[in-house]
Amino acid sequence: MRKFVLALAGLCLPAAALAASQQPIEPIEIPPSVEQGLDMVYIDREMAPSIEKRDAQLEQQGYGDFQSADMDMFAPVHPIYTELRRSLVRYQMRWGDLPQVQIPSGPVLKLNTAGDRVALLRQRLGLPEGTKFDAATAAAVKEFQGVHGMKADGVAGAGTIDALNRGFKHYENVLMLNLERAKRLPITTESGRYVLVDAGAARLWMFENGRPVDSMRVIVGTKETETPMMAALLRFVSVNPYWNTPPDFAQKKVAPHVVAEGLKYLQDRDYQVLSDWSDDATPIDAATVDWQAVADGKSNVRLRRGPGPWNSMGDMKFMMPNDFGIYLHDVPDASKAEFAKDDRWISNGCIRLEDADRFAKWLFGEVPKGRDPKVEENVDLPEPVPVYVTYMTAEGGANGPKFRADPYNRDPALLARYFGDNGQQVAAIVN
Repeated sequence: MRKFVLALAGLCLPAAALAASQQPIEPIEIPPSVEQGLDMVYIDREMAPSIEKRDAQLEQQGYGDFQSADMDMFAPVHPIYTELRRSLVRYQMRWGDLPQVQIPSGPVLKLNTAGDRVALLRQRLGLPEGTKFDAATAAAVKEFQGVHGMKADGVAGAGTIDALNRGFKHYENVLMLNLERAKRLPITTESGRYVLVDAGAARLWMFENGRPVDSMRVIVGTKETETPMMAALLRFVSVNPYWNTPPDFAQKKVAPHVVAEGLKYLQDRDYQVLSDWSDDATPIDAATVDWQAVADGKSNVRLRRGPGPWNSMGDMKFMMPNDFGIYLHDVPDASKAEFAKDDRWISNGCIRLEDADRFAKWLFGEVPKGRDPKVEENVDLPEPVPVYVTYMTAEGGANGPKFRADPYNRDPALLARYFGDNGQQVAAIVN
């Protein structure tokens, strides 16, 4: 088993920040299946029995392994599973019987180029024999790129050639991995509401009675601070939340200004210095801190910033208590533009919401308001709402699958372990 260091509750800190805090943290052991990037850690065990019962039934029926792609014909599954299985069939029909020839590396192949590599490219794509890169070749390349997570420009550069050379079986195996992940999601017969976050797509869905009713973009963890696959109960929202700054932020962004400008820098920006990293920490006099030592990395300090438009938590934190310190939260207006970007793997592990107000209205029927805009206040949900955080590197569609990037690079080890597949998924594929 692999050990993970727990984040302090509500801080959403990366491991390096936890070490810098010098607070004793108890490591937890993650089961091997979770480390593999297939399963979710069930923070609240009452969420697990229905899925565990379904998995046991499938095991008894012989549908417990990677080859059982058609299990939705015999047991209720999540709609994502059904979409992926149908897409797998379409993928096999469209791409499975093409010649699996290898194309040597070389110059970019595009319209009106010619030669032996073009002939191999045409063969690989199932086109008639020929040595010229014509309009039909460009169209076939464009189709392949669109399915396999690349810019669909009809130009066969190094990234496209590498993807073609990985072969059909590699991508079929990737679909099988994602079917396994989807098998662990809630079943369609479950009633009520739940939240599904796909860290692979950086997107969130709100489900009611087994079907999505709304969706939005989210920002999730970086490769260094991955958002874990987990299942937890969302129990309350913190309105007008404080922001507990990571230690490296205090060192690099705050302490140098305090050294240069004095304690007024903290006062003007509503920073408090807290006694320690516990839940019972109390404010202390900022004048007692050696700010030069903090700036030099020789000491550390816990800073908390008060509610307001500058606060990185925005107006709300949606809390699902867990030892990873992961939660969903609003962002200040100045950060809203980040959601329009393709790269949304930039957080310390927590999940930033594109529209926290809309999410709150779905949960509560209204946007909760605190009694004092300068004081953090918790508002309980009448009934906890399950949150499932998964990680998908392919999605189903009416015309077949679309493969995505693998921002956490989880697939290669899984492919090698379960299929002996040494093909490499890459976080960003270029032409």
